[in-house]
Amino acid sequence: MTLQPSLPKTAILKKISWLAAFSISMAYVESAVVVYLRAIYFPEGFAFPLKPFADNIIIFELFRELATLIILVSLAVLAARKPVERSAWFLFCFGLWDIFYYVWLKALINWPSSIFEWDILFLIPLPWIAPVIAPVSISLLLITFGVLIIYQGHKGYDLRLTLLTFALALAGTAFILFSFMHDTGAAFHQQTPVAYMYEFLIIGELLYAAAFFMFLRTRREH
Repeated sequence: MTLQPSLPKTAILKKISWLAAFSISMAYVESAVVVYLRAIYFPEGFAFPLKPFADNIIIFELFRELATLIILVSLAVLAARKPVERSAWFLFCFGLWDIFYYVWLKALINWPSSIFEWDILFLIPLPWIAPVIAPVSISLLLITFGVLIIYQGHKGYDLRLTLLTFALALAGTAFILFSFMHDTGAAFHQQTPVAYMYEFLIIGELLYAAAFFMFLRTRREH
């Protein structure tokens, strides 16, 4: 049986191009906001240990991050109808947005000086702190996973999320989040970050890869 693509090739490429353009543009907006904040709070240059922020600024940042997630989720919902394909578009857009956030910061203020420089990645539910290489490597995985899932849908395959696949992905997330959030001294007490737990990042990414390849094996014809 020959499978029929769900969309013509030109249509799917057009959708990828426009959503990529949106994600890259949104990354610029995000990086520009960070440039303004750093000019105010870190005029001598961003570095750990962190300076304390006013409570209202932290609240504004929390809601800004939440708004960013809502924008990305909304974009994915509008891009597809099936939950799996919506998830794939979210992974693709999130990964591009995150990588180009650092690309724009490098272009605007020549930061980071290396991929091993420390950064505050996120504030929900606790501050995430890690070298830049950590979120960038994860985002590369997310883009790859997203594109491959989108491609499977375009070729006319359905993918099913099994309990084991979900458990592996959840375990990978737990390892990665622990590597980001365990250093409460740097997050809450203006201390220099301790050595990053790269082993937890690697384990988490390997679990992600295992979950993804198991997920691909569930494909079936429409």
